[in-house]
Amino acid sequence: MSRPIRVLELRSVRGTGGGPEKTILLGAERSDPDRFAVTVCYIRDDRDEVFGIDRKAGALPIDYVEVRERHSFDPGVWKQLRQIIRDKRIDIVHGHEYKTDLLAWLLARVEPVAPMATAHGWTGHSSRERWVYYPADKKVLSWMPRVVAVSSDIKNELVRFGANAERITTILNGIDHRRFRREPERAPAIRAALGLTPDDFVIGSVGRAEPQKRFDLLIEAFAQLRTAGRRLRLLIAGDGSLREALAAQVARLGLQDAVMLLGHRTDVADLHHAMDLFVQSSDYEGTPNAVLEAMALETPLVATDVGGTAEVARSGQDAVIVAPGSADVLVRAIDGAVVDTNGLRVRAASARRRVETVLSFDARMDALERIYTELFEAQQQQGRTAAAVART
Repeated sequence: MSRPIRVLELRSVRGTGGGPEKTILLGAERSDPDRFAVTVCYIRDDRDEVFGIDRKAGALPIDYVEVRERHSFDPGVWKQLRQIIRDKRIDIVHGHEYKTDLLAWLLARVEPVAPMATAHGWTGHSSRERWVYYPADKKVLSWMPRVVAVSSDIKNELVRFGANAERITTILNGIDHRRFRREPERAPAIRAALGLTPDDFVIGSVGRAEPQKRFDLLIEAFAQLRTAGRRLRLLIAGDGSLREALAAQVARLGLQDAVMLLGHRTDVADLHHAMDLFVQSSDYEGTPNAVLEAMALETPLVATDVGGTAEVARSGQDAVIVAPGSADVLVRAIDGAVVDTNGLRVRAASARRRVETVLSFDARMDALERIYTELFEAQQQQGRTAAAVART
């Protein structure tokens, strides 16, 4: 092509965000500017006092802009977005959740852009989200010319809501395995800084302290495991609406000396060097970045079979995969993993090989950029056809 394809990555989120932010920002950083000119645009609510995406983006060599809104339905957002599209001469608007999916589709009605979306999943728990926003989003996605689903479960859900399966491509989240690499010599100092001893067996988890993550089940399972007399410690990194409730649960179970609720952390890779086992206890996921990070950092893994987890970490090969929703199931899986030290090493090594190949961020970018190219070429052809018709 004589010029790069111009892509607007459009996202609305509060606070520090989550896994999609890692994917969007790293994708913009890794794009070849001669082929894809990527602008990352976040809609930022003026009432959000802990918004943190700007700081993350500011540390990267990417084109980042913000659209400010006074409230969730601020009509001023529309004018700002149209101006960005014109100033940047955008070709593709790529939405990433129900608000920006709809905006991408509407913008394509009034500007010469192609809309698309990535369906990361529907993880909110408010009644408005479950009964209004999420069903509406699935309907909007069924109108899109192209959709990326981050797991087969999500693709199947979209098809169930009327989407054309041929327009949906499943692309599992990938990870930059070069940035996430275990350095065993660092472990003693990191463990010591957290107050851990060499004899402690450390179980860890990372994620937002929200209902879907089921950290309450993990804490309940940990309490049962502690009765076996082992020197076990539990680290949970992440902040959210349930943090105080989880702290109260820890206190009620008398686990203050064994459980550390670390809150939001920016040093997740360091924390993995302190872990002997990573546990995902979620009831729902898309394709969990936390699992990918554990795999890349060779932290042995126990995870629930939700969303795309078992597509990412193969049961028995890369991880121990178990049914969700049961503390007893977690107890058995963790207990078995603790004593099977050889199995831990073998699965962790297999997981590392998998993120270096099939689940590398490079492989994900190649798949996504093929979609950008196909969508752009279809848009260009549509424009040429329309021009030819107008001439006749």
